Amino acid sequence: MHRETIGNPLSWSAQRLAGIGRSAGAAVDGIGSHERAVPTVNQIGWGDIRAALRKGVEDFAALRTDVITAVALYPVIGFVLAAWAFNAGQVHLLFPLAAGFPLIGPVAAIGLYEMSRRRERGEDTNWGAVLATLTGRVLGPVLMLGLLLAAIFAFWLLAAHAIWVVTLGPGPYDSLLVLLRDSFTTGAGWTMILAGIGVGFVFAAVVLCVSLVSFPMLIDRPVGVPVALATSLAVARRNPGATALWGLIVAGALVLGMIPLFAGLIIVLPILGHATWHLYRRAVG
Repeated sequence: MHRETIGNPLSWSAQRLAGIGRSAGAAVDGIGSHERAVPTVNQIGWGDIRAALRKGVEDFAALRTDVITAVALYPVIGFVLAAWAFNAGQVHLLFPLAAGFPLIGPVAAIGLYEMSRRRERGEDTNWGAVLATLTGRVLGPVLMLGLLLAAIFAFWLLAAHAIWVVTLGPGPYDSLLVLLRDSFTTGAGWTMILAGIGVGFVFAAVVLCVSLVSFPMLIDRPVGVPVALATSLAVARRNPGATALWGLIVAGALVLGMIPLFAGLIIVLPILGHATWHLYRRAVG
């Protein structure tokens, strides 16, 4: 006769620690690449981008309750950062913070990629199933790539601050209106604007090429960070025009989403996240 027994606290804790250890081991192991070969990348164009955006809208319409819940925190984060900049006398960082949001946007869309993947396969798309997938093998490389984007974002803020110091700084601005006036009516202000646009373009181009398909690929295939990065760079290299167009669409959509106090991101982020998944499916063989 089979009996169920309640284990003592020590044995239960040991089992839990063993489970955590296995998950952590899988996460670390997933950072490296088991598959060494970069898959075939396809040539894509405007038709593929348009189809990806259309499917992104369809995914958002089908999953809007879940995805709005997933991204509702990001407008709040943007508002908090803006409030911090005002209260800490860092008004000059308001634009770099807003402009740098696309640098970490791919990390914010991780759950959306998985929802699109599961919907495409006819699988359950509830948050329990999604979060269960984003553990173990997937967790390690996603966190590693996310840390890379976070580091790039931090360097962008440092660069933007340095540009401000040598142009309109180093004295702090307490008023956004005064900062805007000095930015658009002085030579130093225009130097800051043009230098910021040029340096920001470099950061944005790097992140675009690095994250074009890497995050969806890490979720979809048992590859590590090196292969995912190499594949994303290969897609960008084969499709420079389509990559640039996609970057402009993403940047323009995020700007529109930020205008009403970041509230528009609740709609823009999900559509872009789902569309990125479908663009990956068209770009990588």
